[in-house]
Amino acid sequence: MSLPTILIGLVGALALSVVAGIALGPVTVPLPDVLRFLGKALTGGAIRADEVTDYAIVWNVRTPRVLLAAVVGAGLSAVGVAVQALVRNALADPFVLGISSGASVGATAVVVFGLFAGLGVLALSAAAFLGALGATVLVYLAARSRSGLTPLRLVLTGVALAYAFQAAMSVLVFLSPNGQAAQTVLFWLLGSLGSASWESLPLCTAGVVIAIVLLLRRGTALDVLSMGDETAASLGTDAVALRRWLFLLTAVVTGLLVAVSGAIGFVGLVLPHVVRMLVGSGHRRVLAVAPLAGAVFLIWVDLLARTLVPPEELPLGVITALVGVPVFLYVMRSRGYAFGGK
Repeated sequence: MSLPTILIGLVGALALSVVAGIALGPVTVPLPDVLRFLGKALTGGAIRADEVTDYAIVWNVRTPRVLLAAVVGAGLSAVGVAVQALVRNALADPFVLGISSGASVGATAVVVFGLFAGLGVLALSAAAFLGALGATVLVYLAARSRSGLTPLRLVLTGVALAYAFQAAMSVLVFLSPNGQAAQTVLFWLLGSLGSASWESLPLCTAGVVIAIVLLLRRGTALDVLSMGDETAASLGTDAVALRRWLFLLTAVVTGLLVAVSGAIGFVGLVLPHVVRMLVGSGHRRVLAVAPLAGAVFLIWVDLLARTLVPPEELPLGVITALVGVPVFLYVMRSRGYAFGGK
């Protein structure tokens, strides 16, 4: 299929997925009512008194959650493409640099000790984002050298510090007087959109949109960077400066995403490879398709998490792993597939 055909198909699938994600759940709202409630909310129309509960479910609970799932899925997929180009590693994903582990320390501190309690429901997200920024600074300072940020140093430093952050998080949980702290932290680590709200959407959405636009503009440079530093230098691209810029961009966006959803694995690892099978290895083509594919994918993952074992919710990371592992193995075994192309 041509790229325009794929894009049109994914846009249509995204629209249908958003409507399905809002309509379906432990309490199913009929599709005509969903469309009518959305229209009333957008135009300021009135609803009947007996529809208040369904309207609140549709507009106040499910709509921000489904939209946040789309934003997070798009962001993780785009950042996954960027990180794989940054470190030239087919196994890289948005969390390989230790950013999510730093965010986990901040979130754990909120759960265990009640830090930032004055921020109310935003306390967890604020602490997680600050933890991610702190991890970014530490990884950058530890990985940089006279020759700049090299892929191997970035990966090794990120993995090593991730273990250190995980150890710190374990100590916090172990010392916690709250017996439910471990369960709460574990659920957050595996990813959840249960705290989604309209307040959490604007900043995250703006960060993801800006990142995708910037990455698309540098698509050709990413193609060159994937060929190696020597090739990049011969083609007039400053690989050191580009890698530094990519590291900062992916770290900030990853911090924003982890702060609102926890650490959702496999989306940023698997989706870029699946998209490369469809459209080839050119980064502009991949970055045009991957965010849409990631948005559709995570909407359905979140829907499964809400409906498989009602009234309980499954962590998103459990479902992405169950789906992502066989898909990834299939991609790796597909005839003619190699990282970066067919």
